[in-house]
Amino acid sequence: MSYYQDDDAEYMADEYGMEDIDDMDEEFRARDMSGSESDVDEYDFSNNKISDTSAAEARRGKDIQGIPWDRLSITREKYRQTRLEQYKNYENIPHSGEVSGKDCKITKKGASYYDFRLNSRSVKSTILHFQLRNLIWATSKHDVYLMSRFSVMHWSSLTHKKLEILNVSGHVAPSEKHPGSLMEGFTQTQVSTLAVKDNLLVAGGFQGELICKHLDRRGISFCSRTTYDDNAITNA
Repeated sequence: MSYYQDDDAEYMADEYGMEDIDDMDEEFRARDMSGSESDVDEYDFSNNKISDTSAAEARRGKDIQGIPWDRLSITREKYRQTRLEQYKNYENIPHSGEVSGKDCKITKKGASYYDFRLNSRSVKSTILHFQLRNLIWATSKHDVYLMSRFSVMHWSSLTHKKLEILNVSGHVAPSEKHPGSLMEGFTQTQVSTLAVKDNLLVAGGFQGELICKHLDRRGISFCSRTTYDDNAITNA
């Protein structure tokens, strides 16, 4: 559930150092996609109108991620090959990838286990820390909860619609105890971890914040700061 924008090409070049990625044409580069999510939802990169990628479109050759490879100077296959050759994954323990790979069983390639169904770019999931990505939860086959900037969003693969469940950009305080009190809660919470199960949503922040919300109730049920230490990031 992501959309592709012109600065992604710059990211690919910067991140992987690939000389094969040149400038995109002026029309694509000039298009400003830096607006709000609501602005992005209404635009596509080929016809100024966004549309999800369906299985039928993918069979006809449309890129499943919506990346306009025909407008780039590198093919998807060449980019993939170069990435595999040049990309170095971050490791806390040097060579841990090679060591863990020795325990993996050799599998046969060529079988098909999944068919592409749908890709939606109407909701963009965001992360604030490159290691802390526990910010997407699926509570059923078609219900997805994710962080998008300062909002916890719900997206349904059945309706293809999104709904904001929780916004932590402003003041967050429990509504079941002293509602509206500025003495409780916190503001501008940067969510670093998320969990959703059994109608309960729990979010943790970079400053030790803990937020609990019942999905079937209005407002915040409970919130508290678990610690005031300088290194207070919530990671699980």
